[in-house]
Amino acid sequence: MPTLTFSNTEIELLARTADALSAYIGKPILAEIMDAQETGYEWVAFAIPLDINEDDSNIPVIQIGGANARLIGSQGGVHLNPNETYSCRFLWAIQRADIGPIRYIKINQEGDEIGWAEELVELLPFEFDEEHDNDEPTAKPEHLFVSTPPSHLQ
Repeated sequence: MPTLTFSNTEIELLARTADALSAYIGKPILAEIMDAQETGYEWVAFAIPLDINEDDSNIPVIQIGGANARLIGSQGGVHLNPNETYSCRFLWAIQRADIGPIRYIKINQEGDEIGWAEELVELLPFEFDEEHDNDEPTAKPEHLFVSTPPSHLQ
């Protein structure tokens, strides 16, 4: 079975999505591509680093970073230590797939499959206008899937 990986073009689009999401919600978004070695497919996780005093008992948490991590995007301007892992609020992920015409699957905070697509852009929360590269991306709110934390956590 061939390993399913993201192309360079797809990685660039995922990195731009992380950067646009950082700007959109005003918090740093970390995006890490997870290796296909164990699963046979790559997947990318999008997450927000937890504040030191943030209560993580009622939110989905994922570890991002560490040695050999494939972080993409500008990490919302946060300087990360390349050997350190960070506890983050898991937002959503997209995995590569090969199920008939389905090439991508979107996973929500609970780990449920919530979207399937032949083209990556169908699952992303922003549309990027390639002709006007300097323009701001257009948000697709139905694809953001960013739940607002309870007010006491903000």
